[in-house]
Amino acid sequence: MAEVKIFSGTQSRYLASRIADYYGKDLGQISVQRFADQEISVSFDESVRGCDVFLVQSTFPPADNILELLMMIDAARRASAHYVVAVLPYYGYARQDRKDKPRVGITAKLIANMLTAAGADRVMCMDLHAGQIQGFFDIPVDHLEGTSIFVPYLKAQQFTNLKFASPDVGGVARARKIASYFNADIVICDKHRKKANEIASMQLIGDVEGSDIVLVDDLIDTGGTMWN
Repeated sequence: MAEVKIFSGTQSRYLASRIADYYGKDLGQISVQRFADQEISVSFDESVRGCDVFLVQSTFPPADNILELLMMIDAARRASAHYVVAVLPYYGYARQDRKDKPRVGITAKLIANMLTAAGADRVMCMDLHAGQIQGFFDIPVDHLEGTSIFVPYLKAQQFTNLKFASPDVGGVARARKIASYFNADIVICDKHRKKANEIASMQLIGDVEGSDIVLVDDLIDTGGTMWN
C-alpha cells in the first residue's frame, strides 16, 4: 500500500493537525510563501513520490484560498504523488449552484472543474449547500455529513417536544433527514430575498408553540435569518 501523507493549507491547519493526530501521523511539511506582490508560492518540504496525499484546505473567500489548494494539488501531482485527495471542510462558492436568474455563472461547477483540472483524483467535502454539487465532478466525491456528531449530542439533551426548522425551502431535505432520527416534525421558514444577504420577508410554515426548536442550516453568513 502507498504511504499516506496529510498536508494542510494556511486556512485549515488546526483541523488538519487534529486529523493527522487521529490518524497517528505528523502533519506533512509544506511551505506557502508570498512574493512582495502577494503572488503565492507552494512547495512540499518532503518527498511525496508514490504517496497517497491528502490536502486539507477550506475554500471560503478570499479567492487566494482556492488558488492555494489548486497550487498544492498541482505541486503534488508534479512531485509524482500516487493519489491526490482534496479535502474541503468548507466548499466555497457552493451557493452559486444553479442559474437562478439570467446571465449568471454556476460557480460551484467552476470550482469543481478547477479542482479536476489541477489534478485531484478524489474530493472529500462536508455538508454541501446542495447535494447535487457532487454531480458537478467527473471524479469520485465523498460527501460527509455532520449528523454523526449532532444527532448523538441532541439525543443527550433529552428535549421533550423537539421540532426541527429549515431556514429556507432549499434546506427542507437537510432538516427532514435529521428530524427522521428523532421521529420529529419539521417547520419551514419561507424567505424572500430581493438581493443577496438581505431578507425582504419571511413567514413560518408550521406550528412551533411550546416546542424546542433546532434550526438546521449548512452555513451562517450575516446571521440575518437567525435575527429575523
